[in-house]
Amino acid sequence: MENKSKGLKIALGIAVVLFLATGFYAMNLHKKASDEKKELAEQKQLVMNDLNAMAKQYDEAIGENEIKNNNLIEARGRIQGLIDSLKISETNVKSLWRYKQKYVSLQKEMDVLLAQNDSLRIENSYLATSLDSTRIRLEERAMFTDSLLVQNNALAEVVSDASVLSAVDLKASGVIVRTSGKVIPTERAGRSDKIRVCFIVAKNKLIQAGEQELYVQVIDPNGNTLGLNEQVTFEDKTLNYSLISKFNYENTNLNICEFVNPGEDEDFEKGNYKVNVFNEKDLVSTSEFLLR
Repeated sequence: MENKSKGLKIALGIAVVLFLATGFYAMNLHKKASDEKKELAEQKQLVMNDLNAMAKQYDEAIGENEIKNNNLIEARGRIQGLIDSLKISETNVKSLWRYKQKYVSLQKEMDVLLAQNDSLRIENSYLATSLDSTRIRLEERAMFTDSLLVQNNALAEVVSDASVLSAVDLKASGVIVRTSGKVIPTERAGRSDKIRVCFIVAKNKLIQAGEQELYVQVIDPNGNTLGLNEQVTFEDKTLNYSLISKFNYENTNLNICEFVNPGEDEDFEKGNYKVNVFNEKDLVSTSEFLLR
């Protein structure tokens, strides 16, 4: 019995040792697996960081190009596809090795593409410098031409403005006309038979001598055009006039007086009257007077 009891104790001791050894081994295996999993996760993150860094380099290269580089854009798309795939992939040695191999391949491709891109940017820079130089010369020539054109236009405008008949010392008033032909100025609306408009056509050597004409416009206090009240159109402007003053111009100062009648069977209204003289569409003189 003692031998049997002793044998049982020995067997139990061996079983305990084996259990403890098995537990220790299992713990070691679990720790090793956990460490390997952690290591794989870290390695996966490193590959992800490398891919993101590569993508950033492509983004910078693409942003530096004023002209779209399709090769860079397509390569950037392949990297993004690999990043997206890596995010959802299982983390194991075989899978990680495959992604590392793809990364190495993409790294070689990037080195070639970025070198080509740098060369292309240098060529474009030289070309842009040459184009800028040409553009500057063309702009300088255009500025010189524009300057001459402005000067010529300004000179033509001055000559055009200067070659217009002008009316100075414009005066107008109501007048009483005697049967003898004598004309007496008056400020009384009720006594006025006509309105006399007098002015001087100034001497101007730029005006060709010969028959000339100016348009006289007399506007009563109610805004009505007196006299003929006919219309004439010059380009985009329509003018209502009281009479056309026609005269023979000989490049000397010329005194002109014209008479405007009231409306048919009407007397002149009391109030302010305005008188304008036009050379075609251009107003060359204006004045006002009062009839009481």
